[in-house]
Amino acid sequence: MKEETVQSADESGIEPLDSEALDLESSPASYEIVTYPADYTLEGLVSKLRKKQIRIPGFQRKYVWRLPQASRLIESFLLGLPVPAIFLYTDPADNALEVIDGQQRLLTILYYFDGFFGPEEGGKRTVFSLQGLSAKSPYLGKTYEDLRTTNESACNRLNDSVLRAFVVKQLDPGDNTSVYHVFERLNTGGTQLVSQEIRNCVYHGSFNDLLGELNGAADWRALYGKSAEDKRQRDMELILRFFALWEESGSYEKPMKDFLSGFMARHRNPTAPELDRYRAMFAETAKLVRRQLGDKPFHIRAGLNAAAFDAVFVAFAVNQARAAAGTRARYETLLKEPEFSEAVTSGTTDKEVVARRLRVAQEVLFS
Repeated sequence: MKEETVQSADESGIEPLDSEALDLESSPASYEIVTYPADYTLEGLVSKLRKKQIRIPGFQRKYVWRLPQASRLIESFLLGLPVPAIFLYTDPADNALEVIDGQQRLLTILYYFDGFFGPEEGGKRTVFSLQGLSAKSPYLGKTYEDLRTTNESACNRLNDSVLRAFVVKQLDPGDNTSVYHVFERLNTGGTQLVSQEIRNCVYHGSFNDLLGELNGAADWRALYGKSAEDKRQRDMELILRFFALWEESGSYEKPMKDFLSGFMARHRNPTAPELDRYRAMFAETAKLVRRQLGDKPFHIRAGLNAAAFDAVFVAFAVNQARAAAGTRARYETLLKEPEFSEAVTSGTTDKEVVARRLRVAQEVLFS
């Protein structure tokens, strides 16, 4: 294979590789999915949101709509104007509905019915009265309580207004890995979510919390080469990549993004002993790598090379008792090894390439 052209690292500090970018753009595997429409009244949606029967996953983004924009949505319902549908995903674990697309609309509806605009901040909340409408609008300045007490007809019309939802349910395979691809294609925020942000939404749980915890560790930040955590969570994704290849490299299949999503789905809420095992393994490996190889050891061309990182980290993890003085010299030898160099620059997510670099790293560093 021809070595890829060296590009400057992006703001994440990770070296861009064509093979990694192509992996992210790959089409989904085959799934058997059923999608059906469901018409919910606003009163019904608010009830389901309050009971957590409809859940908004662990988004990093906050509620971002401004009051006039939110007011126009409520007015659209009151006037009978069309409102775009939302997308929900059936969580196979408990049949609750996860929001794929429509967070801002649903929260706007909930906030208006609750009477306050936006989440509570510092113990303060703003009363949600409709603003930014035509001066002639009969709803200008009205809260939900105003409608309930002075305009029963309008209040009932709002309660009974319908918001269409498309509900997605995966039938085969019997997990929820397809939701990653559904989310990837449908999320319509101002800035599209990237891989780990999507997993943070879809596979939220104790394992995801652990990734966030480990991402702030001092040894890891020194190895990663940036003290500030990446806003798009690509540093967290590298930790996930290590765990997945450390435990399941023998079953790796391309694309890498699906391999990582599948691993995270299966380990969404490990037991406390399992979480402790992951925590200890990562912490000890990071400490050993930093002690033997120094800070930023994976910045071998332009930014952190994800492929070099995963191979070396896995090798250290399975050989913790053998990591000793002299490993640095072996690492320098590894970087000059043509077979390894090719495996961290070309086709980096191909099955045979992943296996090759894991093997070579093990052989050169610890044989």
